[in-house]
Parts: sequence; structure tokens; C-alpha cells
Amino acid sequence: MRRMTTTLVELASALLVIVDTAHGQLAASEKPTLRGNRTVAVAGTGVDLLTTALVHSKDSTASRMIQKSTEIVELTGDLTGRVLYQVTTEIDFVHKTLVNTGDQVYSGTVAGSAPVMLHDDRFRFQVNLATGEEQGRVYLVDHVAGPNVRCTLDVKGTGPNAQGNPTFTYRGECSMPAR
Repeated sequence: MRRMTTTLVELASALLVIVDTAHGQLAASEKPTLRGNRTVAVAGTGVDLLTTALVHSKDSTASRMIQKSTEIVELTGDLTGRVLYQVTTEIDFVHKTLVNTGDQVYSGTVAGSAPVMLHDDRFRFQVNLATGEEQGRVYLVDHVAGPNVRCTLDVKGTGPNAQGNPTFTYRGECSMPAR
């Protein structure tokens, strides 16, 4: 009975972390962590290698365009590695918006960790084509390989680099095994 109670408590704690990560509703001081895990604030920069994208399909009308492609994103800072990004880009020419969704897999390190591989199928990036404002949210919470790390990041566009590739900053939190 004692083991069952402990397991239920661990499960409840894990569910709180998942809900917290998905919705970001608890204050930092209230954030639960999985037994033996710690929460680490992370920040850095990235570049979307848009100029080397592989375009798989494109469907356009006068008011919209939908494109499916594969791209690579390079991250530096607390997350150092690459993202393979299979993206659906929807451009609404009437409302002057661009939205990216799809699947992505991050391979690299997090805050000096051993190499990890994390999947995200919930990310969403939005661009206001009239103002150029870019923002998004990334949910690297599906553990694939390496240490059991989960990260939620807020992304803000910083404009194109000299090669015309979009650049950005990221900030967020990662749940990591305690050292």
C-alpha cells in the first residue's frame, strides 16, 4: 500500500509538471518538479536556416498560401544544438499574418547536460507581416533520448541576418535531472 501511495504521489507530481509546462500558469516559486529533478531558467539565440529549406509542397490562392517544408534551426546559449523542423507555413495575405506549426526534434545539450533529443508537435510561431513582429512558443517536452529533460520556450524574432535567415532570442524553463 505504501508503494502504491508513493507511486500515486509521483504520478500526481508528474501530471502537475506537464500541466504547468503546457499552460505556464504557476508562479516560479510554486512550480512542482518531478522527484529528483530541478527547474533551470534558459536563454539564448537562434537562426532559422530558411535559405536552405526543402519545400515539399505549396498551394496558393489570391488570399492565402500554405507551404510544407523541412528546415534546420541552429540554437546557441543554454540550448546548444540543432532542430530539424517539419513545418506547415500558412500565410493569410488579407490579414497579413504568417503562422508556422508542425513537428520538430531538438538534438543538442541543455544547460551543459549530456546530449538530449526532444520532440515537439505543439509549437506555434506567428508573424505579423505588416509590422514584422515575430513570436512563438516551443514545447520540447517529448523525451526521445539522453537525460530526461523537458523545456518550454518563448521565442521572439530579431530580424534577418546577413544571409536573409530569420534570427530570434529564446527564454524559458527546463526540467532536468538533479546533479
